[in-house]
Amino acid sequence: MFIATSLDGYIADKNGGIDWLHAIPNPENNDMGYSAFTAQIDALVMGRNTFETVCGFDIEWPYQKPVFVLSNSLKEIPEKFKDHAVLIKGPLKDVLEKIHSLGHHRLYIDGGTTIQNFLKEDLIDEMIITIIPTLLGGGTPLFTELPNSLNFECIDTKIYLDQVVQNHFKRKHNL
Repeated sequence: MFIATSLDGYIADKNGGIDWLHAIPNPENNDMGYSAFTAQIDALVMGRNTFETVCGFDIEWPYQKPVFVLSNSLKEIPEKFKDHAVLIKGPLKDVLEKIHSLGHHRLYIDGGTTIQNFLKEDLIDEMIITIIPTLLGGGTPLFTELPNSLNFECIDTKIYLDQVVQNHFKRKHNL
């Protein structure tokens, strides 16, 4: 996963907004390692809310890799995006089996609920979390309750724009 949070751990504000992500001036449009990260993945798995948010941006389709939209409520991908994304549903182990069978093994998991569900089943090996130094005081948390604790180790930390901290964690499995 590759995601940004507020200093207090939220991925969206109380109204579901993400404008606060641009609170720090970034005149040179530093992508903070996003291009390097996406160069290493085979495909993206995102939730319906994230997909609908991306579809609402007034930009060209931003992904060059296959996109799988995980949703039990969405009936089909809107016509405008049918060439860009595939709807997939079911238990996560089955979803992963299907995606892996298509040759996609290094997956970028995106979207709050999707990330939380993958973590609940211990299906995330790496997390790159970029912390924007803003306190939102509430909103959509990145993390929720888990059935078991999961141990990660920080393998890298970078500072961007002199104030944005990015931590790269790898799953540490107990022997």
